Amino acid sequence: MITVEKLLASSVHLGHSIKEKNPKMSPYIYGERKGIHIIDLLQTLIQTRKVCKFLSNSTKKGKKVLFVGTKTQFASVIENCAVKSNSFYVTQRWLGGMLTNWLTVKKCLEKLEKITNLELEETSKQLTKKENLILKKKKAKLEKYFSGIRKMTKLPDIVIIVGQKQELNAIKECLKLNITLITILDTNCDPTLTNFIIPANDDSLSSVSLILNALNEHIK
Repeated sequence: MITVEKLLASSVHLGHSIKEKNPKMSPYIYGERKGIHIIDLLQTLIQTRKVCKFLSNSTKKGKKVLFVGTKTQFASVIENCAVKSNSFYVTQRWLGGMLTNWLTVKKCLEKLEKITNLELEETSKQLTKKENLILKKKKAKLEKYFSGIRKMTKLPDIVIIVGQKQELNAIKECLKLNITLITILDTNCDPTLTNFIIPANDDSLSSVSLILNALNEHIK
């Protein structure tokens, strides 16, 4: 269970420089120390529990979750959380239209499955070395961007964003499609671009790991 003590120990309270503050985040800022904004951990606790309840109720009804975060340092924790909860994830570059142009993306996923199946079939042995090499290159490229969503048969119901500043393209697509957004928001972020807010340090691995694992426990 998440507590204020655990939040403190994981540096969740450390925000950005006061010069980088987004004024809209003021309700979630406790104060300032040595030029750094301090996030109100009571707000973090309240909002995290609110999100956990929402995730629990939603996923019990069969709603599916997509984790999005393309900062390299968070790739493994995002992937692990998604795999554990039978969710989906994007940790490489967000490709434009990944959600808004879903039919095209679906064709890419079908192509990936086709190549994978071809490798398992006897017919692949009849291909030349050059043809097999071309297939492997195509597969590697598709897996790089689509491995985390290859089993996703329809648009997700909920998207969890790590790193709002980096994921604005993904956020715009979700807003356009009315997909529910849950976002870890640092002091330089915009709370009006999400449905659910979790005020927290979004640069620290320990902070992001704690929050994501807490949420993940409530994805059924």
